[in-house]
Amino acid sequence: MNYAKYTKKELISMLVKETAISVDSPSKIVAPVIERLKKIQFQEVESFVVITLDSSHKIIDMYVTSTGTVNRTLVHPREVFRHAIADNSVAVIIAHNHPSGNLTPSNEDMDITKRLKQAGKIIGIQVLDHIIVAPNLKYFSMLENEMM
Repeated sequence: MNYAKYTKKELISMLVKETAISVDSPSKIVAPVIERLKKIQFQEVESFVVITLDSSHKIIDMYVTSTGTVNRTLVHPREVFRHAIADNSVAVIIAHNHPSGNLTPSNEDMDITKRLKQAGKIIGIQVLDHIIVAPNLKYFSMLENEMM
């Protein structure tokens, strides 16, 4: 194959498609989410991540949409779905960290999950799961706990 005719962005896209993980369980997404959050001071503040998925539920990309304080971050559907629309995603997984290590979803966590599911339904991008991760690499999946 003559790779010279492709742009750098096209080559990276081809590589991602060849090496993409197919997400078929919440545990498969936890390690990449934690790696992304570690890059933005994972241990100190809450950050909110959106993982965009293609029609085969392979990861397209992962974006930090919000970084907040030690116990909260501001999340708006506009920022979450902006990336999903740009990636031509059919589904997303949302995730955020709890620096305290407490994996229990707060009322705010439940509210934003509901809002994002409603917004996704309107625009045709399904929210598959909301995962909360802790510094000790443990996680809480709302899907696994039948809260979706």
